[in-house]
This record gives sequence, C-alpha cells and structure tokens, in this order.
Amino acid sequence: AEFVGRAPATDVGVLRMPAVGRSLPFVPLGNSGEVRVGQLVVAIGNPLGYASSVSAGVVSALGRSLRSQSGRLVDNIIQTDTAINPGNSGGPLVTSQGAAIGMNTAIIQGSQGIAFAVPSNTITFVVSQILRFGHVKRGYFGIYGAARPVQRALQVRLGLKLPTVVQVAGLVPEGPAHRAGIEPGDILCAADDQPIGSMDDLYRVLSSRPPTQPLRVRVVRDLKPMELTVQVEEEKRLLGGGGTMPQRQRLQPPEAFRPASTGNFQFW
Repeated sequence: AEFVGRAPATDVGVLRMPAVGRSLPFVPLGNSGEVRVGQLVVAIGNPLGYASSVSAGVVSALGRSLRSQSGRLVDNIIQTDTAINPGNSGGPLVTSQGAAIGMNTAIIQGSQGIAFAVPSNTITFVVSQILRFGHVKRGYFGIYGAARPVQRALQVRLGLKLPTVVQVAGLVPEGPAHRAGIEPGDILCAADDQPIGSMDDLYRVLSSRPPTQPLRVRVVRDLKPMELTVQVEEEKRLLGGGGTMPQRQRLQPPEAFRPASTGNFQFW
C-alpha cells in the first residue's frame, strides 16, 4: 500500500491500495450525524492480537471532546460501551446495518465500558482534505495563551459571554496575530462573533473556517475593548519548517482578572 497522508490531530491516515484486478471488499461510511444515544453498535478489530474480533454495545453519548496526542481537541467524539482494547484502534464502529459511523480510537485506562470513536463525518472531511491537498488545511493564529477567569463585575461591564477569557502570553514574530497588532498581555474574548473562553474555543473557530480567511477578533487591552482583523495563515507554515515558535512570557493577570489556574500555555 502507498502512504498518502495523515492527520495526527484526528488519528486518521490514508493509504492507497494498488490495483489487484478485482474489486476489494469495503465497509460503507454512514452518516454519524444521524447516530442516536442508545443505538446498537459493533466494534471490529484485533484486540490484543486476536484478529477479526467483534464486540457489541450501544452509543453511550454524543458530542464528547477528546484531546489527541498532538494536543489538539477533537470534537463530536462518539462514546460507546463496546469492549475496546489495544488493537481495536483504527477498526470500524458499525451500526446493525453494517455502516461505519466511527473509527475506534481510545479508551480510558482502568475504566470499564468507556470507549471513544472518531465520527465518520469527521473522517470524511479529513480524508477529502488529504486526498486533495496531502494534509488537512487549518488556519493558525500565532499565539501562546492561557485561560483567565474574569470577575463577574468586569464580565458584565465588558459584555463578556463567558466567565473566562484568553490572555496572550507570546506571539510568533511577524505571525498573523503579531501583524494584526495583538500584543503580549492582551485579552482575547471573541473571534468571528463567537465567545472565546479558552484556547480550545479559538481552535474550534479556526477549524471551522477557510484557513486563510480574515478573522475579526475582540481584544481587551488596559480594560478597553477593541476590534482587530487577523489575516489567518495556513498552518503548514509552522509544520513545514521556516516558522518561528513564540517565546512564552510570565505575565501577571491584568486588574480584575484572576491568575490562571494552570501554567500550561497552548499554542494555536
């Protein structure tokens, strides 16, 4: 098989099979948007080396979020109670009609009946991007940041929709955010009219838009709100080399903003 591309953020890869002179068996992809909680599903894989094993269960929940090994958040994850073990990863999660509505990807160690699958609609989008471009096109903003809780009085005064905001701790030199005029210490509270309370919120906005489309953001500097437009760039600038990672700074929370509860800054 020929390697075509992969998307570590969603645990999806694409291989091209050479022609063998006959049709190869395949599993049709279903519409994960039509899946319902309680629906019967079957997980197929090679758990612990036992080939072609099948386990049955139900869809326990929909719309879960799961942190991938790359650090990115994958949304709309399917939770199931099917028995999944090491070796099941990459195998299909199918309905009783035989349509694959997900790809088994993770379990919670030490738990029973808590497993997760990447939905088929996400797989369809990722595969189409890989086949067309060789990778998934996503925009990048060019900042390090962390969530900051906001005092209720200031939240009302500034019209913030969430109790947290993102404080910028570092910028890519000459990156999109830097060129737009964003500075270390600025507070990011909205992007594309969507409230931003964490770096994951910013990533969701970037992932849902064309990667080079200008992005309107609302920033608070010295307790004064301002509107800026960021010309988002394609993420490959960093992944392909030539990009410069920003220097993180130790920042004191601005007045009326509590210190961050975690020291883990994220980069998007």
